[in-house]
Order: sequence, then structure tokens, then C-alpha cells
Amino acid sequence: MTASLSFFDESDHRRSGGLPPGGAHLDSAAHLMNRIGSQLAGQLSRVSLDGRRRPAPPELVLAAHGSRDPRAAATVRTLLDRVRELRPGLPVHLGHIGLNEPLLSDTLAALRCDEAVLVPLLLGHGGPVERDITESAAGARVRTRVADPLGPHPLLVEALYERLVESGWRTRLSEAERRGSGVVLAAAGPRDPESAAGTRATARLLAERLGVPVVPAYACAATPDVRTAVRAMIARGRHRVAVAAYFTTPGGSATRSAEAAPWLASAPLGAHPALARLILHRYDHTPTTSTPTAPKLTTA
Repeated sequence: MTASLSFFDESDHRRSGGLPPGGAHLDSAAHLMNRIGSQLAGQLSRVSLDGRRRPAPPELVLAAHGSRDPRAAATVRTLLDRVRELRPGLPVHLGHIGLNEPLLSDTLAALRCDEAVLVPLLLGHGGPVERDITESAAGARVRTRVADPLGPHPLLVEALYERLVESGWRTRLSEAERRGSGVVLAAAGPRDPESAAGTRATARLLAERLGVPVVPAYACAATPDVRTAVRAMIARGRHRVAVAAYFTTPGGSATRSAEAAPWLASAPLGAHPALARLILHRYDHTPTTSTPTAPKLTTA
């Protein structure tokens, strides 16, 4: 199948062309009215037909890995703002497994709600990070549910595609260009077979979207590494090889992968609007079974 642009709406696209006199004011006023309308709709949705107030929805906690690269934390905060813009009225929180504040454990301890859904900012299953998130959820003092990781999903493919276009990939290729082009999907090293299978599935979807071969490669802990995959693709006659960064945020792995690109290298997925919408999709479709909560402390 081919991933479709139907996942995107008009709000994802920037306005083009100039504004007429007073246009900036009108555009700002329209944006404000849309925000007010969305907030009012969110409040009304909590009232049932018989006038009784419905229970508040679970709060959303975005569980991020954490990084020593300051760009990563800034990117996650921007992504969080995009999620809040898409779902006004939904409390959205951030927690890191390590290296950055706020820590996930502190975020969960500070919650004052009945229930929370943790959405991992991970592209696949497996590894110690996912276990840490699950254990943190189980130790929380509110009811918690853990959503699936973000990948694989067609929205990720659209984000990968647009990042490649931003780096210089042409949306229309001649037949000769298509025969000479290829993409290496650079990902973090998979920690288990399910994660590796998800990366391969994403590579297949991206190949269908681009119409050229896409091969997965890894920044560490697995083979082939990015440079080896690039050399193998060139040996097959693909002399226009781009490296697509299958990373959520900037960091050392994304930088090293980009350095291996002989032609184009796309930026990490970052705060792409598709990721914000995918986070809400995972939140909305999390199974209703709650994670066991830790016993509450009592005072004598």
C-alpha cells in the first residue's frame, strides 16, 4: 500500500503568498476564534445529554528518552506544544527517563488526576527504555496505561518523506533519476527482533512512497551500519544515495548517520506535525486496561 496524505489537514500547511492590508490582523483574529471554539467544544464534550458532567479524560504524559544534546530537549518541548495546540484542554505533561528534567518519576509523582496515559517517544518496541517506562507507570500513584510506541505507522512515513524533501529530495523524478537513486533509513540499533521488524516495515512503506529502494541501517549495535549500507547501494548502481534520519530528536547517532551520506541527509523527525498527531492517535487508541498502581502510603 502507499501511505496517503489523507492523514494531514489544512492546518499542517503554511499559508502561501502575501497578505492583503489588514490580513495579518484578520488571520490572528481567526486563529484566536478557532482556539476559543476548540476550547469551548472540549468543555461541552465533558457534559452528557442529561446535563451531568462526564469524567475528565486521562491526562497525557509523553515519556522521552533524554539526551545530553540540548537540541533534543528543546525539540521535545516544541513537539509537546504542538500536541497541546491540537488538543486544547487536554493536560499534557513531559517526563524523561534520564539526563533531562523533568524526570518521568517526578512527573508521575506530581500528577493530581485519576488516570494518565503514557505515550513513549520511541519508534519501536523493546529495550531498557521501554521497560523503564512500563516500570515507572506501574509505580505511579494514579491509574496508568502505556500506549504503543510510535512506529511503524504511515504518519511516520509522511514525516520521513517531508524531511527528505526539505533536504533537497525532488518530489518528481525522471525514470533515469529513479533508477540511480536510493535511500538508507538510518535508525538506532534495534534491541530486539520486534524493533528490527518495525524498522524494516517502515523502510518498505517509505520505498513505496518514494518509488526507489530503501534499506534499513543502524547507527550502533546492529548491522549493517549506515556507511556499509551506503557503499552497498552505490555498488548496485545507485549513485544518488540519501540518508533518512529515523530518529525522533537530534543527537550523536543522527549526526554520525548524516556524515555518512554521500548526497542528501534529512533532519530527524523532530517536532513534525505528523508526530504530534501520531502521539494523540496512540493516546486515543491505548487499551483501557490500567497498569497496577503502587500501594499508597498511609500515615499513622
